[in-house]
Amino acid sequence: MRFIVLTLFKEMFDAFVNTSIIKRAIERNVVSIDVLDIREFTKDKHKRVDFPPYGGGSGMIMSAQPLGDAIDYAIFSLEKYKKKIKIIYMSPRGKLLNYNISKKLSQNDCNYIIICGHYEGIDERIIDEYNVEEISIGDYVLTGGELACQVLMDSVIRLIPGVINQESLFEESHTNGLLEYPQYTKPYEFKGRKVPDILLSGHHKMIADYRRQESIRITRQHRPDLINNEIIPKKEGN
Repeated sequence: MRFIVLTLFKEMFDAFVNTSIIKRAIERNVVSIDVLDIREFTKDKHKRVDFPPYGGGSGMIMSAQPLGDAIDYAIFSLEKYKKKIKIIYMSPRGKLLNYNISKKLSQNDCNYIIICGHYEGIDERIIDEYNVEEISIGDYVLTGGELACQVLMDSVIRLIPGVINQESLFEESHTNGLLEYPQYTKPYEFKGRKVPDILLSGHHKMIADYRRQESIRITRQHRPDLINNEIIPKKEGN
């Protein structure tokens, strides 16, 4: 799977592509991430990419010209791979990112172009012209789309087969509609708090049942909005 990121701040991705799981996925050729500077595509003699909005208003809007040319270049770069190309814009008005969206994106047989907005947003004609999908990572506003882009890519890449052990993914929060159960490791006792004895019993069925009940308890306590009666029958509740 290939990603091309369009941004005004390439340096913000230096650590992202050279650290931990993402770095290993790139080294194993499971994914590739190329980062393009939108400023390199502007035709403005002062290298400007943003201008005041028509109709008045505060802030600046990213111009369609440099962004459109950057998208065209990215599309041309990806066309040789004979896969569908999906363009995503990280936007506060987009649909809210969740596990199901990340999973779907990880399973799509396509490559991605991700636009990192800045200022007050981008020219609306870009969204219309390129059939751009808008995605948000939360009901708040960031100074730019770079961090949101990294959140999206991380959540997608880790679900691609071969990046992370699939057994580990199966028990994560949200994978089965529940939050993950509490985890413990050495030492056995910490400031008077001990590891639950059942986890030391060696009885795998009892441990699995205990962990599921703990997942249900944690989900009810912290994210009751996730409770699905088909996943958590009422008899398993209180």
